[in-house]
Amino acid sequence: MSQTPLSFPRRIALACGSFLSILTDPEFAARIVGLRDGHGHAPQPAPVAPVAPVAPAAPVAPAVLQRAPHEAAQQLLGLLQRDARLIDFVQEDIAAYSDADIGAAARVVHEGCRKVLNEHFRIEPVRKESEGSRITLAEGFDAAAVRLTGNVVGSPPFTGSLGHRGWRVTESRLPSLADGHDTSIIAQAEVEL
Repeated sequence: MSQTPLSFPRRIALACGSFLSILTDPEFAARIVGLRDGHGHAPQPAPVAPVAPVAPAAPVAPAVLQRAPHEAAQQLLGLLQRDARLIDFVQEDIAAYSDADIGAAARVVHEGCRKVLNEHFRIEPVRKESEGSRITLAEGFDAAAVRLTGNVVGSPPFTGSLGHRGWRVTESRLPSLADGHDTSIIAQAEVEL
């Protein structure tokens, strides 16, 4: 079964969440190392209980997939490297460092990543309610903005506990690029003379 590639914003959210999990959960970090070294497999998603079939009013055309422009992704990586040294941090083998050293480095990376996000994006929660609060999703809720987890059976309305408020980019302000700018160079090599 082939999987649809994740969108760029979804990959950013996944990277940030994984980054924090690697720092705080040694077992998760060990599984990631196993995946990178080819000793493990990505966990399979938990099966979801089937939802009662609903007859469509009209035939639904298959979704047209669009390739995200790689220049914007590379530009964002360059900004995260410049201000947060994110690529240096992630590429470093941190197994030999103490938790205190890693924590100190994580503070620098966190501060720089936060600066880049605040400078170049307006990000707001998808849901305004507090995490842990009970909410009801009416029929027609935005399934692209809200993911159902747990025992998903039946049809809306669904009532459940908000596990994560989600994030939505409401404005992007990436710098304009000069003609001929090579976005694949996310950090120049430095030569001291």
